[in-house]
Amino acid sequence: MQDLVDAWATLLSRHIDNPAVAAVGRDLVASWTEPHRRYHSVEHLRGILSHVEELAEFADDPDAVRLAAWYHDAVYAGLPDDEERSARRAEQDLSRLGLAPQLVDEVARLVRLTITHDPAPGDHNGEVLSDADLAALAVSREHYERNTAAIRAEYQHVPDDVFRRGRVQVLVALLGGPGVFRTEYARREWEPLAQGNLRAELATLTD
Repeated sequence: MQDLVDAWATLLSRHIDNPAVAAVGRDLVASWTEPHRRYHSVEHLRGILSHVEELAEFADDPDAVRLAAWYHDAVYAGLPDDEERSARRAEQDLSRLGLAPQLVDEVARLVRLTITHDPAPGDHNGEVLSDADLAALAVSREHYERNTAAIRAEYQHVPDDVFRRGRVQVLVALLGGPGVFRTEYARREWEPLAQGNLRAELATLTD
């Protein structure tokens, strides 16, 4: 995981010079490798960071989006307040390290946006983070099914009928909007495959 710790240090070095950066990065990576994680794991972190780079030109503040990607599932227990707790962790960590308050506020706002993945028109940072997080929907059907099985494994504490209802709500919301993705690149490259996967899963859950 040293490559991730190094990438974190490089990102933060553009904004602060604080010897505590490395320790915060190691703690973050450790959170992403918690044994109960099946989908929201270090592989997901690597994926979203990679997709943020693909979309960085569409963001107004790419580093804010990068930081939000690091923190967006930093706290993950399969509970309704995971995103809020992740945002608070970002606020605490980044403020303690000495980042500019306006940057800390933007990172926390973006983390909270992943509750809905519904950025307002013109919210370019939000569009990039949302698209990067949802890019995992645009994979092969086999890969998509592995991901959904991993997500279900993270919610073993939730009864099947409750999980199914919640999952249907998520799928309907994604399919009922203007599109899964908001940036021009993601709409062109990822939308058709994501739409197919979402509709196929919805059909299995409502059949």
